[in-house]
Amino acid sequence: METRSILITGCSSGIGLATATLLHRQGWRVFAAARRQQDVDTLLASFPDALWLDVDDSDSIHAAVTHIEKETGGRLDALFNNAGFGQPGAVEDVPRAALRAQFETNLFGAWELTAAVLPLMRRQGRGRILFNSSVLGFAAMRWRGAYNASKFAMEGLADTLRLELDGSGIGVSLIEPGPIVSRFRPNALVRLHANIDMEHSAHAARYRQELARLGKPDASSRMTLPAEAVAAVVARSLESRRPRARYRVTFPTHLFWFLWHLLPQRWLDRVLIAAA
Repeated sequence: METRSILITGCSSGIGLATATLLHRQGWRVFAAARRQQDVDTLLASFPDALWLDVDDSDSIHAAVTHIEKETGGRLDALFNNAGFGQPGAVEDVPRAALRAQFETNLFGAWELTAAVLPLMRRQGRGRILFNSSVLGFAAMRWRGAYNASKFAMEGLADTLRLELDGSGIGVSLIEPGPIVSRFRPNALVRLHANIDMEHSAHAARYRQELARLGKPDASSRMTLPAEAVAAVVARSLESRRPRARYRVTFPTHLFWFLWHLLPQRWLDRVLIAAA
């Protein structure tokens, strides 16, 4: 049996690293990608095919795909669009440049990379494309507007792609985690300080609470799961002969999906406000 290959973005830590580790252990040829060369150097110790890929950089995207095509003889079985970050802040406080940066990484980069690998998958007549979305890809919460918007948009485009690829042998799935142990919160805290004028905001008091929340470790929540929980779901989706459109991970994701279809919008709003 021929070794299957997968490209995973955002492998420096968290979900990307956990997924790369699990699939490598299961016998996949893993092209574990990271945007910082020092992280690539670290990854190379465990993943011989680790490579530099910055989804904000079009040249980087196409260079990475060209490299993979050469290394595999033009074959790629799967792509996991995992790279991303969260820009916190009230919608009215997020500068245009910060909103643009949020979409460049979370959406535009993933989309350009997907378009770049699709010719390979079409030629081989099969493939799997996965997008790491979020519970916030269908249930918006306060103070996360930029991130919510990027994931809502990702879900719309992924759904469209799935319909357009019908009959091609290429499956498209969304992974929807809730709270996961990762560097998401520390990274978000950096961007909160860098891009939001908290002191002069109408939400200054709320920002003080947000600073305290983001300063806590992810594991402080009983509903937070390790990154390996997402990796296991990704692996399961790749093994499925008929992959689902969505894979929900963590209790909050399942709960909000249920409430989203059960409650009137006004009631759901009260739940979402209480949860934020």
